[in-house]
Formats: sequence, structure tokens, C-alpha cells
Amino acid sequence: MSETADAASSPVLEINGACATIRLNRPKHLNRLQAEDLGELVKLFDRIESDPAIRVLVLTGTGRAFSAGYDLNSVAERAVSAHEQQSAGSAFEVVVNRLEDLGVPTICRLNGGVYGGSTDLALACDFRIGVDTAEMFMPAARLGLHYYTSGIKRYVTRLGLDNAKKLFLTASRISAPEMLRIGYLTAMVPEETLDEEVGKLANILAGNAPQAMRGMKRAINEFARGELDARVADQRHRDSMRGDEIKEGIKAFSEKRPPRFEG
Repeated sequence: MSETADAASSPVLEINGACATIRLNRPKHLNRLQAEDLGELVKLFDRIESDPAIRVLVLTGTGRAFSAGYDLNSVAERAVSAHEQQSAGSAFEVVVNRLEDLGVPTICRLNGGVYGGSTDLALACDFRIGVDTAEMFMPAARLGLHYYTSGIKRYVTRLGLDNAKKLFLTASRISAPEMLRIGYLTAMVPEETLDEEVGKLANILAGNAPQAMRGMKRAINEFARGELDARVADQRHRDSMRGDEIKEGIKAFSEKRPPRFEG
């Protein structure tokens, strides 16, 4: 993973074959997200989803942290405003929900600490591979902030009721081994093997049938949210039984070779 000392900027997109990487790039401020970064992330998500050659997305940060979350100055400005506006949390929520629903599978490469709203950004990814020195905490209770509801729901459905309560209500820091134990991390690795492990998973995902994965990811997310459209999911299943992907998959299996799926 390239982590050059670039000047601070909005998120950077890198494409290498079937894998796209979005790198948060404000290392001096632990990749704290600014208002302009949110719109840029949505544009990048749209670009990735519209390119059939891209089969997997890796989300990571530059430097020693994944992200310190959303800029608290923006939150503070909303708190003292005399007029009710779209909250900074609402704008951030749109980005996180868009990431969760992205058609391609997503991996969060947690190169370091993950704090505040960025804990939810990472949780919206399908997989999270982190270094063994990582830590996380959700400080909403210390800040007097009631977190947005879809983020709370993601914590509960991904991590369980008790873990969600502990993280939100105590605002305590937890280390990488605890992140792994509660299921926040998919895998924990030493820093020197982080890229290798992310690359292995990315290659597996990039080699699988994209339409089948897209449909199953949608069904899994809908199940988790209690919003499954069973009729539509069943139709996707039926369509897959007559589609080109299953023909190629079965042919490749019988010929004992890797499948070659079209975009």
C-alpha cells in the first residue's frame, strides 16, 4: 500500500486492476474528515460502482491512524446555530450508509486507530483487517451527542447489544485484541503483514461472481436491518440459476480452473 507523505487532501482514489483503494489523506490530523471530504467520498463510491472492471474496494488511511472521525468543529458550529439545519451527523450518515450499500465488496484496511464516526465508517465495510496496535473508541456520550440511529443500529446488528452498550455508553477505548474478540475486526495482523492479508482477501473477492456477490450482500444487509424484500431476493436467486455466471462457474469447476466472470 502506497503511503507517501502527500500534502493533505480529500480522499485519494487508486486503482490497481480489479481493486480500487480509497485512502483518507489528512495524516497530520489523523485523517479527520472535513465537510468537503464527504461529498468527495460519495463521488468516488459512484465512480467505483459504475466501473464493471472494479470488483473490490479497500478503504484505508495515510499515516499512523485510520481516521479520527468527523471534524468536531463542524459539529460545534451546528450546536450553537440558532437555526436547525441538516446536522453534520446527518451528512456523515449519508456517506456511511452509501458505503454499506455499495455493490462491490469492501475491505477496511485499518492501519491504526479508529475513532468517533470513523468507527462506523469502518463498520459499514464488509470486512475489517487491522493491525495489532490499533485501538478504537466512540466518544459520543462524553460529547453530549446522541449518535444517529442507523449508526447505532449498525453497532447493535454487527457487534451485539451488550458490546454496543459498552462502546456507546462508557466511551471507553478498546485495543485490537478486544476489537477482534467482539467481532469488530475480521482479522488482526502485525503491521508488516497487513498489506499481504488485505491483498489475499481482495484477490478472493475479485475472483468471485460479481452479480451473485452483489445480490447476496444486499440480502445480508437487508436481513441485518430487518428490511429484507423476500420477493426481490427470491427473484435474484431464480435469475442466477439461469444466468451466465452460474454457467461459467460450473464449467470452471468441471474443468478444474479458476472461473472467469464478466463484469
